[in-house]
Amino acid sequence: MRYSMAIGTTVGPRFTADFYGGLARRRISQRYIFIGLFATENVMPDQPTRGRREMLGKLLLGGGAMAAGGMACSNEERLLESRLLDSENNSSENPGARKQAAVSRRSRREWAKPDNLKEHAVRGTLCGLEMPRMFLGGNLVSGFAHARDLLYVSQLVLAYHTKEKIFATLNLAEACGIDMFLMNPSLCPMINEYWEKTGGGMRFMTNSSGKTPAKIFENIKKSIDAGASSCVLQGEAADRLVKETDFDTIARCVELIRRAKLPAGIAAHRLETLQGCVREGIRPDYWMKTFHHLDYWSAAKGKPEHDNVFCREPEETATFLNARPEPWIAFKVLAAGSIRPEDGFRFAIEGGADFLCVGMYDFQIVDDVNLFNDIYRSSGGGAHSRVLAPQPRPFSC
Repeated sequence: MRYSMAIGTTVGPRFTADFYGGLARRRISQRYIFIGLFATENVMPDQPTRGRREMLGKLLLGGGAMAAGGMACSNEERLLESRLLDSENNSSENPGARKQAAVSRRSRREWAKPDNLKEHAVRGTLCGLEMPRMFLGGNLVSGFAHARDLLYVSQLVLAYHTKEKIFATLNLAEACGIDMFLMNPSLCPMINEYWEKTGGGMRFMTNSSGKTPAKIFENIKKSIDAGASSCVLQGEAADRLVKETDFDTIARCVELIRRAKLPAGIAAHRLETLQGCVREGIRPDYWMKTFHHLDYWSAAKGKPEHDNVFCREPEETATFLNARPEPWIAFKVLAAGSIRPEDGFRFAIEGGADFLCVGMYDFQIVDDVNLFNDIYRSSGGGAHSRVLAPQPRPFSC
């Protein structure tokens, strides 16, 4: 087919991102730009199609097709590929450019559906909790997209995740063997409603935070009352408390969770947070730590950070945590979408993480489970066979 474009504008007061087949509507400032893609006539497959119009048509077709039916190669990936290919021969560029560009050159295909699932997610035991080795993170549901300087993405993510979409996502995750969900305590009423209305069996852990110790304690109690399987002191909260040398609040959080006979975790974005807790004699039942390599374009080594780097010392992190007797969960393993799953999963598994917490859209779950299982088994389970020394804890890890 030969494709032609039609472009028009109209004024609108609100953000939208609607797709109607090949017709995309996006807001730019206070104006909407309509980009239509229409088939006009047949072109023989072997007929030369090198013109600018054909190129634009293919790009627009890719965007419209992904929205309508789900294609695996996004416009963002194409732009990134172009940028990386331009810099492949520049030795001063990010050393991962060539590799990342090569990985992004792949054929488009439909998103995997439940029938494409090979098997349920590999399972393990975390402090008495039998659960999948890779489980669902809740940042996307809560609108925390870590979109660097893109101002609209959090709104877009929230608009996508209606209650019905969240329930469908949880249901699909369960069908794939993922029955653990890390979430903000504010979602407790939602997960309780999910149980009541769907009969689903999704369990949850909460990452509790707050501007004051009292608020953190309140969120932990709220989580316990709502039926949490475990509670974690949220990473940014723990980082802040260690920076303020408020180790008493951290210890009280661990004690409050254990008093409810639940496993207690401490999360962190910074390695010194975990080191400080150990130095002060605080021993949770497990740790959670951001963990990813720095070999991706937006890591921008040597430049100021802007919500683009979450694990600054991956090698030191792995060395520290793998020497600890407590198990650990790696999160932000894809650097909030900047690292491909096949790369990020392998790095985390082979780096020694016992479990992975991964934020996933519904259309990514089947692919991610299949990929995780393959990598987990091919790597021999990473460091998961290491012997955990006996500890004076109320749970068997």
